[in-house]
Amino acid sequence: MSIVANRHHNKEETEQILKNLHKQFPQLCFNEFNEKIRLFSVQQPDSTKEKLYHFMILTAVERVTALEPDWTYVASNLYIKHLYGTMAVTRGVSEDKLYGSFYEHIKGITDLQLYTPELLGSYSKEEIDYLGSIMDSTRDHLFTYIGIVTLSERYLAKSHEGRILELPQERFMIISMTLMRNEPREKRIELIEEAYWVLSNLYMTVATPTFANAGKSHGQLSSCFIDTVADDLRSIYDSNTDVSTLSKNGGGLGIYLGKVRSRGSNIKGFKGVSSGVIPWMKQLNNTAVSVDQLGQRQGAIAVYLDVWHKDIFPFLDTRLNNGDERQRTHDLFTGVCLPDLFMEQVENRGDWYLFDPHEVKVVMGYSLEDYYDEFKGGGSFRDKYWECVNQQVLSRKVVPAIEIFKRIMISQLETGTPYMFYRDTVNRLNANQHKGIIYCSNLCTEIAQNMSATILEEEVIKNGKIITYKSPGDYVVCNLASISLAKTVMDDELQRVVSIGVRLLDNVIDLNDLPVLQAQITNQRYRGIGLGTFGWHHLLALKGLKWESKEAVDYCDSLYEEMAYYTIKASQELGEEKGAYPYFDGSDWSTGEYFTKRNYSSWRWDELRSAVSSKGIRNGYLMAVAPNSSTSLIAGSSASIDPIFRLEYSEEKKDYKIPVTAPDLSPKTTWYYKTAYNVDQHWSVEQNEKRQRHIDQGISFNLYVRNDIKAKDLLELHIDAWKSGLKTTYYVRSTSISNFEECESCHS
Repeated sequence: MSIVANRHHNKEETEQILKNLHKQFPQLCFNEFNEKIRLFSVQQPDSTKEKLYHFMILTAVERVTALEPDWTYVASNLYIKHLYGTMAVTRGVSEDKLYGSFYEHIKGITDLQLYTPELLGSYSKEEIDYLGSIMDSTRDHLFTYIGIVTLSERYLAKSHEGRILELPQERFMIISMTLMRNEPREKRIELIEEAYWVLSNLYMTVATPTFANAGKSHGQLSSCFIDTVADDLRSIYDSNTDVSTLSKNGGGLGIYLGKVRSRGSNIKGFKGVSSGVIPWMKQLNNTAVSVDQLGQRQGAIAVYLDVWHKDIFPFLDTRLNNGDERQRTHDLFTGVCLPDLFMEQVENRGDWYLFDPHEVKVVMGYSLEDYYDEFKGGGSFRDKYWECVNQQVLSRKVVPAIEIFKRIMISQLETGTPYMFYRDTVNRLNANQHKGIIYCSNLCTEIAQNMSATILEEEVIKNGKIITYKSPGDYVVCNLASISLAKTVMDDELQRVVSIGVRLLDNVIDLNDLPVLQAQITNQRYRGIGLGTFGWHHLLALKGLKWESKEAVDYCDSLYEEMAYYTIKASQELGEEKGAYPYFDGSDWSTGEYFTKRNYSSWRWDELRSAVSSKGIRNGYLMAVAPNSSTSLIAGSSASIDPIFRLEYSEEKKDYKIPVTAPDLSPKTTWYYKTAYNVDQHWSVEQNEKRQRHIDQGISFNLYVRNDIKAKDLLELHIDAWKSGLKTTYYVRSTSISNFEECESCHS
């Protein structure tokens, strides 16, 4: 319902109808406004009500400013009232009966083939009617205007003609019923009630695919995926097929191309014939454009390359607006994988050597990308790297390391990318390094899980059929949800929310029917989840803590340690109940190294370490902070761990704008809402240094810089991030770049 778009909808006629009421608007507070609209509207015929709501919503929305932010709730309540009225007509009931028979609602949507039949097959009519009776319509009034509009347009079930068929509380209950469907019957209803409490009170949001697709007959529940491409033609094309399959179902993709041979490499002994990684990136770019995400937006793909790969310079230029268009992939996002050794060479202004991974493997008998430095300042990668440098048989390019970093920063200031992936830090802290290595991250840089390529073993003909045998690699799956810090912490509900969040995400793993089978296998082997947060700046403002302060840094440390403790404890208890993940034995969880590496040494941590080691843990990966800008809007809070962008701004929709203010904006909180481009980014890095210690995977961490930033200052920010132990950085958001495309799937 794009109500705001209808700005001039019969305006003269509506103004005539409302002329007496309209005169009073400037003198009315928003509560009085709401009540007068309610009393006035009940006396009007339906055709007049429709015009009335359009005009009233517009009037309320236009009043939303930093000085009067609460008008957003007036607009939201009007929108909800209009939604109720429309839905009552659709269902043929009065508005007071709208949340009526939940069973009949589910049956009707199932008959339209929009809900999965498994809902009716899993629950009795009595159970469904009971769950319908506990839905609380008053929680619909927790939404801001942008929140309810976003929820309605993107997530509520719609008919094939685009008609909304669900109410907000029904969506929350359907999600809860879907994700708790396979829990033991004796406690299933209680767990559904708990999940509904968490979701409907906006304490937590699930990721966009789960939010939109749970309970429906189409779409999958996971956010995004990460694939490793082997250096052979079949692997490259098979990977592209998998990419298109997952993109069609709404998944974002991270693709590691570091194993693919460079331009000028040999193929089957013929020298200098390889065209390198750029043509394969062009192929992925075409896939992103042509295979869209459920018809809503084009596919979203990030590609990663190692900084020692011979194709690194053309790779860094692929998103630039100038140069040879045949070498450009404007619809892909790029990330660069950086070892400690490279960052040291940048600092020391030393030389850097670029190699062809195929030639390294043939000459040296190993692959450089399969190693990392096991400790700061030394380890396997740098040993192997210097071996390659000293091997005269290997061809190489020699360039000053700082020249590569300059090209990185030029691209970042023009396009926001490449993302930075500090591979040694990531792998040193990988809880499952006994089973593999992490080459890169995902589309939003918050996922860090083991990866490996899927290898074709053979194809045979049996009984007139072609049977393909593959050795499945670790194809990473992201299962995400995010906790609203401001609401959860201020209500002192963190432990309760974390506990139910871990269970919900763990159930996503078993419920998902992924179209790429190696992803299904990986999902079950590691049972990786990514519980994250949003509303950090919102919470600081409510707590009266300045962003640029030691108090905020210390609070970040203590709060995320608390969250880590509750998350690990919840997964440990779930593991005791349902069994540990299959790769638990030999992991840092089982040996206790996970706790040692993070210096967790208090009595409660010691108890938890002992419980995890002896009884297991359900999930091999646990925490990840995603961007979640869309679902944080629904929950009425600030996005992720970012500072707010502005105190007041307009959210761009397809054909209209919605004014939005900082959450809980008031004369008191205004002083604590320093905006992103005015924040000293080194304070943000310092906060993330504390946060990263407690987050076992990654953080979608943006750097906000002005377009006139000096190269020296941007370089110092990156050096600071690396030295502070950050695993990744996301966009470099410059004031010269007006728009960024984010992965909708990761919004959670």
